[in-house]
Formats: sequence, C-alpha cells, structure tokens
Amino acid sequence: MTIAIGDTLPAATFKEKTADGPVEITTEDLFKGKKVVVFAVPGAFTPTCTLNHLPGYLENRDALLAKGVDDIAVVSVNDWHVMGAWAQSTGGMGKIHFLADWDASFSKALGLDMDLSAGGLGIRSKRYAMLVEDGVVKSLDIEENPGQATVSSATAMLERL
Repeated sequence: MTIAIGDTLPAATFKEKTADGPVEITTEDLFKGKKVVVFAVPGAFTPTCTLNHLPGYLENRDALLAKGVDDIAVVSVNDWHVMGAWAQSTGGMGKIHFLADWDASFSKALGLDMDLSAGGLGIRSKRYAMLVEDGVVKSLDIEENPGQATVSSATAMLERL
C-alpha cells in the first residue's frame, strides 16, 4: 500500500555523508517539528536525476526556504558513499540532505519502491516529491514515468507552497 496524504511517515534510519564522516539520520531527527520537502530519485548519477531533478532543487533552495520550508532532502536507494560523491560532484553538499536508503527499506515502507532489475538497477525508489510537516505527509506527487521529473520538480513544489 502506498503512503497517502495525511499519513505519518514510517520510522526509518538513513545514512548521510558529512564533512565529519557518515552520520545516521532518523525520520524523527529530520521531520519532528519541521516542514520538510523530500524528493526521491531512482538513482544518484543517473541522467534525469543529475541533469534535471536535483538541479531544480539546488537552484530553488532559497525560494523553498523562503516559503517556510525548514529543510530539503533527496532520497535514493544508493549507499552513503555514492550519495556523498553525488552531493560533492553537484555542489549540493551542505545545502540539502543526500539520504542513502541503502537497502530500500524506506522506499518499501512507503510503497514507493519499484523493481528495475530488467535494466540492471535492482530495487529502486519511484521518483516523487512530498511535503512533510511534523512527520505527516501534506502533499505527494509521484511521477508516472521515472525518466521524467515534472510533477515532482522543484518548480511544481514551489507552486504547491
């Protein structure tokens, strides 16, 4: 079953690379008492994710924060090393959270996982964006085609806010 607007996010623990090394971030750490934009990508360094989806959030970071968002996070089924390298290579380190859902447990708990094994990618996250307030989903937009970032784009999120 897919998570829906009004649902509380399931408990999960992510890994994130920081200047001090890897840290664990729980859903409680990230969402308690905050308004957070979360977007997910099928894979770090993949074309649509790197050239289209992520850049929009980095470019619109200040505009999102000005609309009352406390934090922004990208989630991908990759390990924290890959997510850290992606953060560094895109200039996003320290600007938004690059969260490794390394075993897809968060994606599966949300019902937003997909099997891309036929393409050699294994279990991945669907592409989506959601607004979460104090752990509760306030908006959720899932892309029908994982190769597109339209309803889950930063521009679409800004329009919702």
